[in-house]
Amino acid sequence: MPSLQAQEAVTVRVFNQRFSATRRGARLARRLATQQLDAWGIPYGSEPSDAAVLVVAELAANAVLHGRVPGRDFALRLAYNTAKDLVRIEVSDTHGAMPMRAPRGVAADGEHGRGLVLVDAVALQWGVSGRTGPGKTVWAYVPASHEGA
Repeated sequence: MPSLQAQEAVTVRVFNQRFSATRRGARLARRLATQQLDAWGIPYGSEPSDAAVLVVAELAANAVLHGRVPGRDFALRLAYNTAKDLVRIEVSDTHGAMPMRAPRGVAADGEHGRGLVLVDAVALQWGVSGRTGPGKTVWAYVPASHEGA
């Protein structure tokens, strides 16, 4: 009979919500993300909370400004893996265009692409994946505590 090995318990807490693809929807996504992180023990105003909320704000703004399809919402999903001390942030929209980051060396007063530069600066990793149905999901991982940074 094979011996049983103890496995570490993994808790993944998840928040899913759809929002109207408007500036108001993006603002609400940011506010609800802040509240949800605080409820999970990632305190409001802490460096991990601020980093996660910055990523939510930038990805939601991109979904509203560049990924908007009339009559379609965007979705926010937060997944907090307590064992890995990471929060995965996903913003899905129904537009097929891939996000673009401003190229290196572009003047700081450029109009587009700065949000993903910020995401790149605070996230451990980020990328784009397909989704069921039209569009894409832009995702990022941020540490849930100072120790995970």
